[in-house]
Amino acid sequence: QVQLVESGGGLVQAGGSLRLSCAASGGTFGNYAMGWFRQAPGKEREVVAAISWTGGTTYYADSVKGRFTISRDNAKSTVYLQMYSLKPEDTAVYYCAAKGTFSYLLPRTRDEYDYWGQGTQVTVSS
Repeated sequence: QVQLVESGGGLVQAGGSLRLSCAASGGTFGNYAMGWFRQAPGKEREVVAAISWTGGTTYYADSVKGRFTISRDNAKSTVYLQMYSLKPEDTAVYYCAAKGTFSYLLPRTRDEYDYWGQGTQVTVSS
């Protein structure tokens, strides 16, 4: 059973930055595509970014493109989300997710992921 634990959330002013981390255990991390999602109050959970098992392919939602960077360190079984130029609309609970089966295609939707972390709150004040 894969377990994912997010960290790094917090309160930041608009224009600031945060780095989220997601540590994985209980599986072969290097085989999994990984994703970051977020869910704001009253809204659906949405994809923020995704990264292939090699790290060679990434995807970003239009709303974060140019401001967020997803990366991974397979030796540490950890995926990161570096967030710059944060806006109040980035406020949400951020979730890490792992796709438990190998795929050549980068998963971008919630239903494609098999394992989820508990989430970490990011609050951006104006």
